[in-house]
Amino acid sequence: MPTDRRTVLADAAIDVLAETGIRGLTHRAVDRAAHLPVGTTSAYYRTRQALLTALVRRLVALDQAELQAIGEQTPVPRNAEELAAGIAAFIEHRLTGDGRRRSLARYACALEGVHHPELREILVPRENAGRQVVRDFLAAQGVADDDAEDRTVTLLTCVDGLVFDRLVGGGTVSSQEIHGLVAAALR
Repeated sequence: MPTDRRTVLADAAIDVLAETGIRGLTHRAVDRAAHLPVGTTSAYYRTRQALLTALVRRLVALDQAELQAIGEQTPVPRNAEELAAGIAAFIEHRLTGDGRRRSLARYACALEGVHHPELREILVPRENAGRQVVRDFLAAQGVADDDAEDRTVTLLTCVDGLVFDRLVGGGTVSSQEIHGLVAAALR
């Protein structure tokens, strides 16, 4: 468990948001989730907006670290089958355990960002090694550099959409769906 109190509170806020939704995100709920005395969260984050901003920053930091690590540990796929397998593993992670918790919180924050542009700005997708692996794969398959970036964004947006759909509607993502996305990116 992180030792920095602000990090502990932001992590607890992610848990609260994932479990109870945006309406359940209160200072007291975060205090309870962090097992800290009542008033601790409001001492660090005076307003609900400050708490939400800290939560979003922590969420993005965790996601970026994860995507960076995935990219650094993953060689560029040699073929569409390897890319599809990597995407399947990523989706599975985002639909279960800690990945599911963060996905639920991320989508709640994305919706909140519609009304709070400062949150939307924090949530903008950023460059990381995981994204670079996809771009390098497409380039290695003969996709022109300009198109490789656009297709990377489209493919990853579609993957994100599948995760969202399964979180909301239940079920799993089929290998046919993933292969279809990869095939579309290569066309």
